[in-house]
Amino acid sequence: MNRDEIYQHQGLGGTSGIGQRCGLILVDFVNGFVDIDQLGGPHIEAAANATVPLLAAFRAKGLPVAHTRVVFEADGSNFNVFARRVKPLQKLTETAQGSQIVPQLQPVAGEWVIRKQTASAFFNTGLADWLHLKGVDTAIIVGCTTSGCVRASVVDSMQHNFRTVVISDCVGDRAIEPHDANLFDMQQKYADVMTRDEFLAKLK
Repeated sequence: MNRDEIYQHQGLGGTSGIGQRCGLILVDFVNGFVDIDQLGGPHIEAAANATVPLLAAFRAKGLPVAHTRVVFEADGSNFNVFARRVKPLQKLTETAQGSQIVPQLQPVAGEWVIRKQTASAFFNTGLADWLHLKGVDTAIIVGCTTSGCVRASVVDSMQHNFRTVVISDCVGDRAIEPHDANLFDMQQKYADVMTRDEFLAKLK
């Protein structure tokens, strides 16, 4: 059997669908992750640009939106294993240019900006409680990187019992191989994967 036949044979690749109320989570669309000289990849900026109409649709419908930034203390007092392993993260302090959200996706009033120090948008952030408070049952996840903080957030979203959707053209990575592999794997086990336009056609 080939790859697809194995997954199908084992009953993977199902769907959880879209529920009654969606919330949008923009994971780490910050300057440092769109810059290939810092932590970025060649198609992450394209993913950020593709997210602009998606964000506009959520705002037009008054649906919840949360953004994440990786932010560490400048004095290193909260450096964890993640920061010590991926040392460029240590430069992402509150005022650093690299930790600021990209201009085209700047938050507006009422959108929550989460400062995190781990890969997942959910870990020790209160995001799950906030989404429940907003009546969200479906988490729509975009951002970067596909194989890193997006994947970690997707797995945690599912573990918090949210229906989860990854927008394939609104996520990006440092290389296409981990990007494609992780989109495939998330679709098989953790999330529905669809393009922005496919999702917008379904958005209530």
